[in-house]
Amino acid sequence: MRNIVRMFVPVEQQYHAQFIQYPNLQEHLEAFDQEKCNLSWGHLLFSDASAMELTGARKIVLYRDPHSWVLARARFFLSDEFTGNIEHVKGGRISVEELLNLMIFGIYQKVPSLLDLYMHNAVAWMGTVNAMVKYEELVGAVKRIDDLESEVYFRKLLGQCGIDPIPDDWRERVKIGSDRKQSGTARENLSGLSVEIPNELPETQKKLVEFVAPGLRKLLGYE
Repeated sequence: MRNIVRMFVPVEQQYHAQFIQYPNLQEHLEAFDQEKCNLSWGHLLFSDASAMELTGARKIVLYRDPHSWVLARARFFLSDEFTGNIEHVKGGRISVEELLNLMIFGIYQKVPSLLDLYMHNAVAWMGTVNAMVKYEELVGAVKRIDDLESEVYFRKLLGQCGIDPIPDDWRERVKIGSDRKQSGTARENLSGLSVEIPNELPETQKKLVEFVAPGLRKLLGYE
């Protein structure tokens, strides 16, 4: 999503100083200066401060199915690309199932739970932003880039980002921006994984997601 939209925004209007998150929000308010009209990105949880500081800014929230999110989070945490305070989980001393449960329930005083992350970074923004974007729908539109349905999708999405009209070469820009080789978190670009993570969440872990966050997938449009 970030790399696609970047293909439509001049470099001088892209805010590169920092990946914006709640702890550094106050240090990077210029990213939301309406006169500069910057493109910025980050993991910004919903709060009174973030709601007020982003007044007038176009806000697009990207999220994915919690089931695939658990798997993606586990892969990233095991990879060499991730550094943090849970390096001990990379050694292969815990099973895949145990690792997935940690992704769902969180790690005490170290890693927030699935519910906390989805609540503050996605659900709480609902009804207040320009667009809530499903990762799976975005990927589907990229794969069907030559179809009329995809054109309608991207015209609407880019319009919600303030890009209207879109240039005639929009398809080529989307193709370049969505190139997985340029993504540092795409699964095939992660290195050093000591444990193989399955392609589908096991049935028990699916039930645990529902236990931890009942109704979440339905609210997000996955059931």
